[in-house]
This record gives sequence, structure tokens and C-alpha cells, in this order.
Amino acid sequence: MLDSAKTDETLLEVNNIEVIYNHVILVLKGVSLSVPKGGITALLGGNGAGKTTTLKAISNLLHSERGEVTKGSIKYRGDAIAALNPAELVKRGVIQVMEGRHCFEHLTVEENLMTGAYTRRDGGGNVAQDLEMVYEYFPRLKERRKSQAGYTSGGEQQMTAIARALMSRPETILLDEPSMGLAPQLVEQIFGIVRRLNEEQGVTFLLAEQNTNVALRFAHYGYILESGRIVMDGPAAELRENPDVKEFYLGMSDEGRKSFRDVRSYRRRKRWLA
Repeated sequence: MLDSAKTDETLLEVNNIEVIYNHVILVLKGVSLSVPKGGITALLGGNGAGKTTTLKAISNLLHSERGEVTKGSIKYRGDAIAALNPAELVKRGVIQVMEGRHCFEHLTVEENLMTGAYTRRDGGGNVAQDLEMVYEYFPRLKERRKSQAGYTSGGEQQMTAIARALMSRPETILLDEPSMGLAPQLVEQIFGIVRRLNEEQGVTFLLAEQNTNVALRFAHYGYILESGRIVMDGPAAELRENPDVKEFYLGMSDEGRKSFRDVRSYRRRKRWLA
């Protein structure tokens, strides 16, 4: 794996991209963001804001859904990556963990993990060593390694999906909605593992997440998407204390916790869209 030292080097640059589906539907409208090496960057927003589309634009998975980047550029380590297929991106160290986990249900947990090492050419000994490393971070998977993945819990499947990505020896993981459908305790556990992988193995993360409260506690920097546009960004600690973010995304204001009905009125009152 990689050194854990965080640097100022920018790995991923997304510059003013637009994405259209079916040649008609404009989903992303000039999205720009950067991901530094060794950091955890959060892409936040509600359902339909464009988070998953942004990740798929980076990993070049849009074409399977009749989507395409029509403007702007995406660079990794300074190189344009729009012409690369997803397998070529994996070889460069960029891999996406899809929303909904997408394990191979008929394979065992360990067989799922080994599929993540398919593109590697550094020998079985190194792969076996990384498998043991993965089991250290996910001891539950070691216990369940012979179980058919389709019969494991949602949390175990999410762990399997992240661990499978690690087996490719990634430099950067695009992690889509890791908290979806999981109990709060499991969400904390998975985000804790993400933080450890970042700090101890130097893995860079760009994670798309609806759970703003959790994401901003674990990320270093955040971007907030609304209707296909970046409406706010900044260090995670500053976003947590921003009054708009606290009111509209964390359900809090100076007057205390707001009701869902009150919070939804932000569409008429948002200062950053004024």
C-alpha cells in the first residue's frame, strides 16, 4: 500500500464538467472539484443532486447508462482520463465502490475479495499478504470468508465491496453512499475503517454521501451539490459550523433543531443561491 503522509499534491481534478443522459437530460452543470493526495474528500447532497453521476463521470461508467461528459475535463495526476475505460483506470490506481454494494452473490466472501486482485501482476505472495491485511481491517470478513456473499448482511456486503477494492492496491477509491441502508452503529464502524485506511495505508478517498453529519466528521474537505451544481465547499470543520449547512443539512439552527418541514423550506431561502 501507499505511504500515509498527506500532501498538497492534487491527484484528481474535475474542471467545469457537464453531463447529459440520453442526449437530452442535463444532470451536471459545471461541476468543479479537486481531490488532494492522502485526503478524504466528501461530495454531499440529497438524493438526485448529482453525486453518483459525478463519480461515474470520473470512473468512466456513464456510457453504460447512456450518459456522457459533454463539457469540461477530468484529469488524474495531470493526465486526461476521459478516453480510458474503467479497467485501465483501475490499473492507474482509481477504483469505484458502487452504491448498493454489488457483490457477486454466488461467490464466497473470500472469492469476492480475490476478484479485486484480478488485474494485478505482482505475484500470489503479495496478493496473499494484502488479503491478510484486508482481514486485519475487516475481521468480520475473515470470520465469514467461506460464506456465500448473497447470504451475508448489508453491512458485511458493504465491507466486502470496500475490501475487494483494496485488493486492487488502489491509490484512490471513489466510494458511493457507504452508509445507505445501514444501521448507525455500522455506519460509524465503516467510516472508522475508511479513516484508518486513509491514515495508515495512505488511501485517498472521494466519497459521495447523503449523511452529511457523519461525512463531515470523517472528511477533511467537503463539496455540497444541489441540482447538479456545487453550491458550497470548504474544510469539513468549517462546513460543520456553517449556519446554512447546520440548518439545511444537519437540521440545526441557532433556535435549536428544526423540523423536517421547516428544513425543506431552504429551497426558497438559501443564501448561497441568492
